[in-house]
Amino acid sequence: MKRTLLLVSLSGAFATVAHAQSSVTLYGLIDAGITYTNNVKGHSNWQETSGAVNSSRWGMRGAEDLSGGLKAIFTLENGFSTTNGTLGQGGREFGRQAFVGLDSDRFGKVTLGRQYDIMVDYVEPLALSGQQYGGTYVTHPFDNDNLDNTFRLNNSVKYESPNYAGLNFAAAYAFSNTAGQFTNNRAYSAGVTYKYRDLTVAAAYLQLNNSLSGSTPAAALSSVNSAGAVSGDNTLLAGRQQTWGAGANYAIGPAVIGFVYSQTNLTQGFGINPTTAGQSISFDGNSVHFQNFELNGHYTLTPAISFASSYTYTQANFGSGSQPKWGQINLQAAYYLSKHTTVYLQSEYQHVMNREGLNGQSIGAMINNTSSGGASATSNQVAVTAGMRVRF
Repeated sequence: MKRTLLLVSLSGAFATVAHAQSSVTLYGLIDAGITYTNNVKGHSNWQETSGAVNSSRWGMRGAEDLSGGLKAIFTLENGFSTTNGTLGQGGREFGRQAFVGLDSDRFGKVTLGRQYDIMVDYVEPLALSGQQYGGTYVTHPFDNDNLDNTFRLNNSVKYESPNYAGLNFAAAYAFSNTAGQFTNNRAYSAGVTYKYRDLTVAAAYLQLNNSLSGSTPAAALSSVNSAGAVSGDNTLLAGRQQTWGAGANYAIGPAVIGFVYSQTNLTQGFGINPTTAGQSISFDGNSVHFQNFELNGHYTLTPAISFASSYTYTQANFGSGSQPKWGQINLQAAYYLSKHTTVYLQSEYQHVMNREGLNGQSIGAMINNTSSGGASATSNQVAVTAGMRVRF
């Protein structure tokens, strides 16, 4: 009897130790609001929207201590719409993130799965689209630099360094996963970030390779391998996409100011993906260039009240004399009811200059791709959202 009690006691003790060495966290965010857009294909539009600041999601992350400063880690993260409960990211169960790996205090982290590229990891947090003060509606036109996470990298392996006195660096490679197509529908990315006191700076690079066919966006999209690195999520359709960017944030008391520059170059550009961008623009196989200049800032008036603003100027060259330009002003006021619950009011104004595209295609102003409901019939569009965000 005593031996049995001893065994039971030891089993309970070992179970407690094992539990202490492993952890799984359930987390999430729900963001919903009412958005007014002044011009959607010539008409004003009132709609309930999901994710005006941060896309709604829920997920699980876990870690198991393997001793010696080494941990096994995983993250599974689902995206969804609060308006109708449907899955985001093309209907994927864990479309935002799905990866597993090892994390060493001494050597860094290696993960495999569906993950963010390094532009998103390092440069996006310095732009207003990567912060709780602006989010998805302040993205750059067509999200041409992916700072709004329009796509993730499938089949990717990523390495992230430990922190070296404020310095971190990372690299990622995404496989095509198709026999005989090693260089087709693959991606790679790398970057570095450094933080010193109130200053944060970062720079990163991303390249996507595809062998697309057809002269129109629809034809090019149909040739994307669904098992590959990007799987048709990207807004820009091209044989090769090269994106690089850099930014800096500096905190001055309760205020933070920032600047971000990014550039995207397309080789053999076919056009804009109408599924993700809400309008179809053909590039006729030309080389295409985008440049984005963003100045942003936010100010914490009290622990419960914050204000934020940004201005982005984007210039592009679609070839054949088409050189559109965009200017966008973004404003936000937020009130924190608690640590986890926020109500906000935000507005965006976008103006398109030189809006005639290739072969006379008209480029309508459009705030945040499809979230505003679609492109304007003119060169201007205004969106105003009153919303609520809850974290758990």
